[in-house]
Amino acid sequence: MRRIIPIFVISLVLLAPGLSRAAPQPHMEAALAALQNALHEIEIADQARDHGGHAGAATNLIRDAIREVREGIRFRDARGP
Repeated sequence: MRRIIPIFVISLVLLAPGLSRAAPQPHMEAALAALQNALHEIEIADQARDHGGHAGAATNLIRDAIREVREGIRFRDARGP
């Protein structure tokens, strides 16, 4: 047991640089939240009244935008701060 603790501590010290946290991305996170809110609002609006297919087209575009923002966040996270 006494040998395990020093080995564990040494392992943490050696691995710590690889465990760095991704830099915060407040603007991308805010954009993602706004898009998710927009999607929710359009879905509610379309349930209440027909919008001639335009709400459906908008939801598709918003889903694409959400996917792109998430990809951008992952891209930046993979490259570190």
